[in-house]
Amino acid sequence: MSNDRASRAPAAVVPPPAARPANEPAAPAADPAPPPGGRRPARRRQPRLPLRARLRRDWPLLVMVAPGALLLLVFHYVPVLGNVVAFQDYNPYLGDSSLEALFYSPFIGLENFEALFSDPAFWDALWNTLTITAFQLVFFFPLPIALAIVLHSILSTRLRMFVQTVVYLPHFFSWVLVVTFFVQMLGGAGLLAQELREAGLTPPEIMTNPDTFIVLVTAEVVWKDVGWGTIVFLAALSTIDPNLYEASAVDGAGRWRRLWHITLPGLRPVIVLLLILRLGDALSVGFEQFMLQRDAVGRQAAEVLDTFVYHHSIITGDYGFGAAAGLFKAVVGLILILAANKFAHALGERGVYSKT
Repeated sequence: MSNDRASRAPAAVVPPPAARPANEPAAPAADPAPPPGGRRPARRRQPRLPLRARLRRDWPLLVMVAPGALLLLVFHYVPVLGNVVAFQDYNPYLGDSSLEALFYSPFIGLENFEALFSDPAFWDALWNTLTITAFQLVFFFPLPIALAIVLHSILSTRLRMFVQTVVYLPHFFSWVLVVTFFVQMLGGAGLLAQELREAGLTPPEIMTNPDTFIVLVTAEVVWKDVGWGTIVFLAALSTIDPNLYEASAVDGAGRWRRLWHITLPGLRPVIVLLLILRLGDALSVGFEQFMLQRDAVGRQAAEVLDTFVYHHSIITGDYGFGAAAGLFKAVVGLILILAANKFAHALGERGVYSKT
């Protein structure tokens, strides 16, 4: 009898699915389950929108980026056309404007490059530039990384902000002020020399010694820009998941093991990217810093490519010669960027651009 009652019981009423409003988009379909032992089928690519539809969709972003793109075009890409001067006996007084001078100046081929490569002063300046770049790459480039790690480990927010402000501030000083500060502190009549003389000691020559000039300019760069260089690394450190540190501490990893296995791998993409960019700018160690100290230590120690171009091109009016030196710098920088980016791909990093 119970079976008859159960058979006569009404079936459970299942409510119909709620009606979806007409203007509400349909929910995306779930990905199909992968077949046993096979790969998940590739997603179907969405059709690309026409150009007019993409412009209508992204016009606010295009308007926002337009001033920066225009600035880059006018002051960086248009002047690249002036490299034709490196293959001319350029005379700015031919014609009524500098643009007409480009058409009236005679084409001389590679004579400017032949004169450049046969000049011993050019090779001295190139050697000084490469030596200073390599020295700063070893003794300056790691310092912002270390300072960022130290600042990131400070728990007190007020103390961290105070230290950041102090180490960032010298970046906004001009090189005239930085060199003057070092002269007042380390020069022959500076504070250090006066204290040593009062103590009966002979002060060392720091600001005028050609043998230690590379250490001096590196120390000036460290004091001026080490704090500013930590900004990118602090941003990269903030993206590392704190749970990784907690889990490793629970597993018994000490501070150095957490640094080696969590912090440095998290910073590696940024380190590789900035290293590539630094190598691409290897032949530009600065003009104003070396120009201010060139007479104090002599040309043999302080002449770099930027000051070489100034004295052998701008002062003498041989603009084709200086354009040849500038084009040589650009080509070498491009080669260094490509080689460093290739090395980054070998390490598994993205680099400046990804592999095609």
